[in-house]
Amino acid sequence: MSLNAFKEALKPCRSSSSSSSEGSLAAASRVSSISPRKPPKSSIFRQILRLRDDEFRPPPQTKRGADLNSGTEGGGGGKRDEKKYGAVEDLDLDSSRRHDIACEPLRLSPSGEVPVVEIPASVNSRLLEHQREGAKFLYNLYRNNHGGILGDDMGLGKTIQTIAFLAAVYGRSSSSDSHVGKKRRLDKGPVLIICPSSVIVNWEAEFSGWSSFTVSVYHGPNRDSILDRMKSHALEVLITSFDTYRMQGSLLSDILWEVVVIDEAHKLKNDKSKLYIECSKIKTPKRYGLTGTIMQNKIMELYNLFDFVVPGSLGARDHFREFYDEPLKFGQRSTAPQQSVEVAEERKRHLASVLEKYMLRRTKDETIGRLMMGKEDNVVFCSMSDMQKRVYERALQLPEIECLVNKDRPCSCGSPLKQSECCTRTVPNGVIWSHLHRDSPEEGCDSCPFCVVLPCLVKLQQISNHLELINPNPNDDPDKQTRDKEFASAVSSSSFPAAQDDGLGFMALSDAEHCGKMRTLERLLRSWISNGDKTLLFSYSVRMLDILEKFVIRKGYSFLRLDGSTPAALRQRLVDDFNRSPSKQVFLISTRAGGLGLNLTAANRVVIFDPNWNPAHDLQAQDRSFRYGQTRRVTVFRLLAAGSVEELVYNRQVYKQQLSNVAVAGKVERRYFEGVQDCKEFQGELFGICNLFAHLSDKLFTSRIVE
Repeated sequence: MSLNAFKEALKPCRSSSSSSSEGSLAAASRVSSISPRKPPKSSIFRQILRLRDDEFRPPPQTKRGADLNSGTEGGGGGKRDEKKYGAVEDLDLDSSRRHDIACEPLRLSPSGEVPVVEIPASVNSRLLEHQREGAKFLYNLYRNNHGGILGDDMGLGKTIQTIAFLAAVYGRSSSSDSHVGKKRRLDKGPVLIICPSSVIVNWEAEFSGWSSFTVSVYHGPNRDSILDRMKSHALEVLITSFDTYRMQGSLLSDILWEVVVIDEAHKLKNDKSKLYIECSKIKTPKRYGLTGTIMQNKIMELYNLFDFVVPGSLGARDHFREFYDEPLKFGQRSTAPQQSVEVAEERKRHLASVLEKYMLRRTKDETIGRLMMGKEDNVVFCSMSDMQKRVYERALQLPEIECLVNKDRPCSCGSPLKQSECCTRTVPNGVIWSHLHRDSPEEGCDSCPFCVVLPCLVKLQQISNHLELINPNPNDDPDKQTRDKEFASAVSSSSFPAAQDDGLGFMALSDAEHCGKMRTLERLLRSWISNGDKTLLFSYSVRMLDILEKFVIRKGYSFLRLDGSTPAALRQRLVDDFNRSPSKQVFLISTRAGGLGLNLTAANRVVIFDPNWNPAHDLQAQDRSFRYGQTRRVTVFRLLAAGSVEELVYNRQVYKQQLSNVAVAGKVERRYFEGVQDCKEFQGELFGICNLFAHLSDKLFTSRIVE
């Protein structure tokens, strides 16, 4: 993550509010437009050669920008190690040299060791240098009976590196060398791949294109017959989803797997989850995790992941927390004493020396940075409409939110207890509280009053995005519609048409006048469409996508849409249509459904309409466009409601990404924040209920941190 220019990142953000967004639009329009090409379908090696054959000329290295990804605008940080990864110019090979490489297998086993383990020539010839290094890394772990993490940036080919490693271990080449592929390794057990369901098809396709393994998918109605084939040694590779393994893992845990690969391994961040518990029963020490976001929220997630792939590698849990977690967090405080900073620096170096034994992480900048056009990340603080501001303030005045904000004050009854422990532990007159406790309106629950924190936050975020989101949804069950109608009535005024049974009409929903973010989006799209740009528009809310769909229809833009209801068979057709058709201008995508497994390099503009508490989710969405095959500079715009809880969401994203850079990459990060995660004594400006439910401010909270 590049936060050294954090202060500069705020400058275009302030000028991008609803009152002055023209500056950002002007900057956006200055990006030169290159006619889109159809994404090549050949290997990555050939893609790069094709770009060079087309007289592709990457721009000079740009100044480091405010990217939440680790490094420069190109996606990485630091100077490229050409000695380790090879110079970019080495990829520009003449035809005779390419032919020589194609005829040479790549030996992974040490010289003189028998049997010889090598990546077949048909596979090696299609790999980039960093992918060869990745396959070597995985094999060295395998040879020493260890697991590990391949933590490359998203889009660097972790799937391909894994298949190349497996092809070497099992002697499996691509189908072009069928005489080699037919040799069956009877001394090897099977391979298990666990991945998100959305990328199962991708794994199948890559195995088919890069090797000659016998592969099947344990997912869907034919699971029993596939399991029988696996147990009868008729299959070499079994692919399954996280959901299937979580529910059916006990049926697979008795198999002696040779290798287990967890794609998107950060899913194992919670050691208390059922998925983690089931995966821990896998009978092999050769467990390999693939993830571009090794740590997402907390340093202890790092411990959980490494304790799965290499049990015991980071010591006991309590020792890790005391020796690494707490010193690194407290050393990152803006007002940390010098001694704490020095201790954190020493522990950071020590942790890096341990992690590098079992983890390989490369960034786009280190590997292919000069072959990409770069990425610019903009955070746009959008002033909410006057109507949104009034509704937001009325929501903050609800009894349950006032109860939360005043939780630590002495109770007015004269008791020595705090309000949250005495008379206001329950809030029977609160509309949200009463919805949660209909069965026990007087007693409440064991978590009262804190049980209302999450529902209240959801409502504030909905108001920040669009007021229609708090109106009843006609597609919901009657009980939920009643609850939503009661809340909308509680925060509505004469100027806000809330609590309508059928919600707002088409014209009202598609009108940007009453939504600050849509006003900004309207100006951005107008500029981009006129310039021939193509845009990915992400939202976590399917209902918000419905509203945005009405908006783009009213504006007359040609669009496609993908969300959780899109059939798996249709997903790739939509992707191909968007990439190939110049007339398709906007792609509406649910971040949950489309944040992984999509290659949308035809787009050069990305809009994150609503930020997520987990920064990795937003980064994954961005990388649908910023990846191999991209021929234009990618510009990302994150839209935040200024002064609202969304500013806090963004600042926590920054905090979490800084911690990740410190703990995982051993980087030095500027200490912006006073707050310390999971520490009541040092909640600072980031943590605690009072920060969550702070009143709107004309002065941006984010600006105060760096001024």
